[in-house]
Amino acid sequence: MKIHIDEGKCVGGGQCVVASPDVFDQRDEDGVAFLLVDDPGPELHASVREAALLCPALAIEVDG
Repeated sequence: MKIHIDEGKCVGGGQCVVASPDVFDQRDEDGVAFLLVDDPGPELHASVREAALLCPALAIEVDG
């Protein structure tokens, strides 16, 4: 699974962190999401897909 966050689109809503806290976090200074894990294991795939669906800015792309 490959994950890409478009930082320019991210509005800091934090839904990705709520859905998948082992994969996503937010920068303190501006709230923009970033990845904690570049290639999450299969046990995290469902939560990553949920995070992408919940993102209000559609800033998360998931491949795989």
